[in-house]
Amino acid sequence: MFLRKASLKRTPFYAFVSGVIFLVFMASLIGYCAGRDQRSSEDDIFSQLKLFTDVMDLVQEQYVEEVEPSRLIQGAIKGMLQELDPHSAFMTPDEYRELQVETTGEFGGIGIEITIRDGILTVVAPLEGTPADKAGIQPNDQIIRIDGEPTKDMSLMEAVKRLRGKEGTKVTITILREGVARPFDVELVRDIIRVRSIKYVTLEPGFGYVRITSFQSDTSSELEKALEKLEEENKPLKGLILDLRNNPGGLLDQAVRVSDEFLDEGLIVYTKGRHSQQTMRFEAHKNGRPHKYPIVVLVNGGSASASEIVAGALQDHKRAIIVGEPTFGKGSVQTVIPLKDGSAVRLTTALYYTPKGRLIQAKGIEPDILVRREFRRAQAEKSEREGFSIREKDLPGHMEIQEDGDTEQDRNARRKVGGDSRMLEALQGDNQVQRALDLLKGISILAKTLNY
Repeated sequence: MFLRKASLKRTPFYAFVSGVIFLVFMASLIGYCAGRDQRSSEDDIFSQLKLFTDVMDLVQEQYVEEVEPSRLIQGAIKGMLQELDPHSAFMTPDEYRELQVETTGEFGGIGIEITIRDGILTVVAPLEGTPADKAGIQPNDQIIRIDGEPTKDMSLMEAVKRLRGKEGTKVTITILREGVARPFDVELVRDIIRVRSIKYVTLEPGFGYVRITSFQSDTSSELEKALEKLEEENKPLKGLILDLRNNPGGLLDQAVRVSDEFLDEGLIVYTKGRHSQQTMRFEAHKNGRPHKYPIVVLVNGGSASASEIVAGALQDHKRAIIVGEPTFGKGSVQTVIPLKDGSAVRLTTALYYTPKGRLIQAKGIEPDILVRREFRRAQAEKSEREGFSIREKDLPGHMEIQEDGDTEQDRNARRKVGGDSRMLEALQGDNQVQRALDLLKGISILAKTLNY
């Protein structure tokens, strides 16, 4: 490496940039410094701005090749926001348009939600059914390289940009996973990511299951339709499993509306920031279609942000039992502020709290019942084979007797359970879902026993 000391010459570019920054600064300084010790504040800011223009002028004058001023300024802005926290970022016009497309539920990429944790690019959760999910990418996987380029010091927006791309193109990510001795490469083929926000099915007569994969602009309305169909299929609906596992979050207003669907009154979530306009409270409203049945909410380490708002609200109001594993702990609010040239700034402006004042940031939601996820289908099938015994129903020609009180409605309900066979098969091998179902059944039996 060759270093040499260079003298700083005052170029016309330096004078121009200094003049522009001076005018912008003076315009904002009038309001900012009102009622403060203006002298010390001005001196400090001016000295830092002078340092910035000095370095910028050096780059313009002596860098090995000519650099566009806009590139330098945008790079400085990106670095400034990256210095704040992993979620604040500058978005170019293209990146901002991509963000707007993403919230509608369709975009090109591998289907993964990422964050920066302890300076390392980390997977929050793969989106269900996407290339990342099919390749076995897991929450808390660390992505240390993208197409061979190290992700250390790479901004979140830059990482997202590199992972996104046209359908059919390939990207290779290098994963560092806890419990695996060495990093390994995963080659993924990008696809059009169509995120279906709501999936639902009747697990057994009287017991429904709803999965929310992410919180998009239509999530609450789709949830209403799903609940309406489940309640029509099951009269009465005795219990509901609301699955928020590996749900990386999304829109705050949709998290509030989903929570409101199950609450008739009280605080859902509140935010606190530096300024009064960043402090907001969101209250529940009386539901025109009440849902009186018990609810179990499933969460895990991939449940983040909006998912944690819903889980925290229902837990604090004792409206649901939270089952699974501790959540991710992403409890900050990002405000997207459009700029005149079509770019935007995504800025962390507040932290959010559950109705009882619990801070979620870096802590997450602790489940009421801790259940680690295990796949026991193979073991269960083995045990069933080893413990096989002949019962009356296995004998040829055994009598089939219709039970007293077995109505046409009961028989129809049993037939409807098989509506989505692939989804049901997967859920039957999911120990957390089965534990939640057993819990709901127990509540239903106990209610009958005690004449609730």
